[in-house]
Amino acid sequence: MTSPDDLLRELGELATSLGPAVRPAGTDELLRSLTETARRLFGAAACSLALLSDDDSELIYTTAAGEGADDVTGMRISSSHGIAGLVVQSGQPIAISDVASDPRFSRGVAEQTGYVPQTILAVPVETPQRMLGVISLLDRDERRPGAEQDMALLSLFADQAALALASVDTFGALGRVLLAALADAAADGDLAVALRQAADGLPAADADLAALASTFAALTRRGAAERRLAQAVLRDIGAYAERRPSRPR
Repeated sequence: MTSPDDLLRELGELATSLGPAVRPAGTDELLRSLTETARRLFGAAACSLALLSDDDSELIYTTAAGEGADDVTGMRISSSHGIAGLVVQSGQPIAISDVASDPRFSRGVAEQTGYVPQTILAVPVETPQRMLGVISLLDRDERRPGAEQDMALLSLFADQAALALASVDTFGALGRVLLAALADAAADGDLAVALRQAADGLPAADADLAALASTFAALTRRGAAERRLAQAVLRDIGAYAERRPSRPR
């Protein structure tokens, strides 16, 4: 017979694995819109968003708009490298008016994108809990009205990006969120302790299962026909898996 502790763990694992399927749609589109809007507002040649990898060792450029956008999207650099790395390491915004004379600027990385800027403004993207990444503006138009307030204004864009990313993280760790919420609501002290222990003991979500759930969720949002298709595919895969001899792990 399954114990209550096992049931709690299984519930948390299932919720965490399927969290990407129920997260709000449009997060990627929102981040792309933020970078493009910032680029236009500041009259900049380019704007990009780079996020820290799971182990914080790299910055991954997930979204970009303007010059070199196609080449920079997907680029990975060390999180201790260049201006972007300095921003996430220090947690402080940086404005450089002449990158050619600044030793912190990584010209080699810029050349890979096909666009080498003259000026950079970069601010951290973070929540109160952790550093998430950096948003960077290249060659903004300093002649526009209010340019002296650019750093504060770009920080507002970074805050919006952080809110969107925090929402994604919450749904990705839905099992922990669920069990923590139950613990907060539990009147019984022993039950609350058990729920918190179950939440703390959850392993990370299975990346393959999370990606599968997210893919099918995106498909089913398209309409009734797509939902039926997704259900049929899952049923067929399940039937195939039942017939197939199990393999040792």
